Amino acid sequence: MKNYPRFPVVLTLLGGMFAAEVRAQSTLKDAFKNDFLIGTSLNQPQLDGNNPRETELIKAQFNSISPGNLLKWETVHPKPDLYNFGPADQYVEFGMQNGMFIVGHTLIWHNQTPKWVFQDASGNLVDRNTLLARMREHILTVVGHYKGKIGGWDVVNEVLDEDGRLRQTPWLKIIGEDYIAKAFQYAHEADPNAQLYYNDYRLESVSKRLGAIALIKKLRAQGISIAAVGLQGHYKLNWPSALQIDQTIETFAELGLKVNITELDMDVLPPATSNQGADITMNFALQAKLNPYTNGLPVSVQQELAQRYTDVFAVLVKHHKDINRVTFWGVTDADSWLNNWPVRGRTAYPLLFDRDGQPKPAFNAVIQTARPAN
Repeated sequence: MKNYPRFPVVLTLLGGMFAAEVRAQSTLKDAFKNDFLIGTSLNQPQLDGNNPRETELIKAQFNSISPGNLLKWETVHPKPDLYNFGPADQYVEFGMQNGMFIVGHTLIWHNQTPKWVFQDASGNLVDRNTLLARMREHILTVVGHYKGKIGGWDVVNEVLDEDGRLRQTPWLKIIGEDYIAKAFQYAHEADPNAQLYYNDYRLESVSKRLGAIALIKKLRAQGISIAAVGLQGHYKLNWPSALQIDQTIETFAELGLKVNITELDMDVLPPATSNQGADITMNFALQAKLNPYTNGLPVSVQQELAQRYTDVFAVLVKHHKDINRVTFWGVTDADSWLNNWPVRGRTAYPLLFDRDGQPKPAFNAVIQTARPAN
């Protein structure tokens, strides 16, 4: 088994609340400034400044941002003749004003893409050339609009099934397997200096990871440049293991690729399904047994979460030379998509800051894993 450091989480009772003993006054971006960028995803209310305390938290803790839904096709290009750049412009301006590395997410995905993209006026599927033309026009317009401002793009998102084969999406069915290469070519054409990424979940699973490796090798053979692989990092308390994360990062690093952790969170709630994936189409009825912590997270689970984050970050720090960025999917527990997925209306606790924007024991546990400053 690989050896990587273990950092036991030590909790002390302070004023009736548990908190980890840590280096005083650390921030995430400062703690890991010599290792990798620390990012978060943003939403429209945050950009509108509706919660000044949360805005200051973002500025203080993070040096990279991702746009959540703001740059997905349905938001930025809802109709054939309409681009809605307003919200994304706010997002990019926020990042530029605060000296952050700005991520574009995502250009090509099978979800959150309007039906008109794949259909003609009669509702029939368009042909290959029509869809390629729409793809190119969209990518050149969106990437071109932010040329020199957005530093890296998730060009394609979740193109693999669990068995490592290409997912049967409208993109694949209409264009064919080369739709992925075309997307990268168009993105590079629009901004030759932007980093281009492949992003997916559950690449810690061997079968899916092998599919990603085969895909990347095939793209490279066609002259396609990929700067990094994005591991989404939608993790559970018990999956994937630290060893699986370690092996996954090591495997992609051996290919000469950087790794981004792009959507990190830790689900502490009882599973609604045995599926370990992050397919947003999953939807289950709310049940009390699936939502047990409506009045707060028990101390024992709080400690489990802190230890889990400790174990994961120990691996990430070990591989700091291979990792460009670690991005959390949300700022506080209140922002997390896990409040509504795969069961709508749950009370989730997957992030480092609670619903009031206060650091949880997991925050302090993560800080403890940082390498001492030289």
